[in-house]
Amino acid sequence: MQEQYRTVARAGVHGCEINRSRFLCSLAPAATEQEAQDFVARVRKEHPSASHNCFAYVIGADASVQKASDDGEPGGTAGVPMLQMLMRREVRYTAAVVTRYYGGVKLGAGGLIRAYGGVVGEALDALGTITRQRFRLATIRVDHQRAGKLENDLRATGRDVREVRYAEAVTIGIGLPDGDVEAFTAWLADATAGTATLELGGEAYGDATVR
Repeated sequence: MQEQYRTVARAGVHGCEINRSRFLCSLAPAATEQEAQDFVARVRKEHPSASHNCFAYVIGADASVQKASDDGEPGGTAGVPMLQMLMRREVRYTAAVVTRYYGGVKLGAGGLIRAYGGVVGEALDALGTITRQRFRLATIRVDHQRAGKLENDLRATGRDVREVRYAEAVTIGIGLPDGDVEAFTAWLADATAGTATLELGGEAYGDATVR
């Protein structure tokens, strides 16, 4: 698995006007290729009278799925520069649709490439991106007496607390960067006088930083 990847922080739309043509870039996170395709279909439905609804999306932390469409624009002048912008910004699990309302002035191949790629870059700047970090899932088991303070300490130190369950013992699900496992194990032993146990599980991605 990739150590981390970047994705768009939220869904949104950014627009600009170039030589009387209106370009609207719709961006959205997409966890699967089906979600990306559904997003493209939804945007197209919202803009049925547009001259073009071109799209690009990248799925997978390793960018294993990459698709693009020029939707009637000259080949390679719309979808590809959109996809290249997503890849250049290292954005994953993201779908982009650029809706163009033609304004009567031809832009030429170079102008189209700059317009379609550029509006995607502007939209990423406007909406922001979030970096997601690979974590090792882990479960802490601790007695009720120490659970409350331990949970507070975990949150106070910025740990990724995913769930807390109260039963005969209290289990706290957390996410740990792989490099932190050894140090965290030692910290947990100190914090609970050796009474807590830590069980390592699988891997997942969690939010790390917003840019």
